[in-house]
Amino acid sequence: MGKCTGRCTLVGICCLQLAAALQRQIFDFLGYQWAPILANFLHIMAVILGIFGTLHYRSRYLILYSVWLALWVAWNAFIICFYLEVGHLSQHRDLIMNFNTSLHRSWWMENGPGCLVTPVRTPPLSLADHHMVTVTGCLLDYPYIEALSSALQIFLALFGFVYACYVSKVFMDEEDSFDFIGSYDSYGYQAPMKTSHLQLQPLYKPG
Repeated sequence: MGKCTGRCTLVGICCLQLAAALQRQIFDFLGYQWAPILANFLHIMAVILGIFGTLHYRSRYLILYSVWLALWVAWNAFIICFYLEVGHLSQHRDLIMNFNTSLHRSWWMENGPGCLVTPVRTPPLSLADHHMVTVTGCLLDYPYIEALSSALQIFLALFGFVYACYVSKVFMDEEDSFDFIGSYDSYGYQAPMKTSHLQLQPLYKPG
């Protein structure tokens, strides 16, 4: 096509998004974060759709990919607000990330850089799916790790949105440049003019 610059850049952005989403999916699985797991799965499917649309010149797929990226930015903005407890959100009270099915927290809570985990004796009536621990000495607390991860997702999504809009517009412009009706105007073809080498004369029947 001669216009691979935007396409190649978009494919590269999609690959980075895919790698970041898979990495995040692994840690969300380890922390039993069911809502992020579902969102990450949808995001992975949308990124694959975006790669397919870019490689096969499908502008409609890129439009769907762009719409999803807008929703993805909103979701990650919510995660940042959730972990930083903006407004009335509280990660210790609200169990939105787990659909209120368990008390599991972010995997980074106990496995962050430099964190020292000390088990705490739990009463007999405590929930079986949650153990009490104290975490000290973390170089970076887990809410900030989750917020930085979401910020990275937003950063990649914004670049992907811009390039997806640009590439889809290029695809649509190129589709409009072709004449699908069947005429030859787009190819510079001109039908041959009808010429007559013989001049027709009326015939008279002798009387």
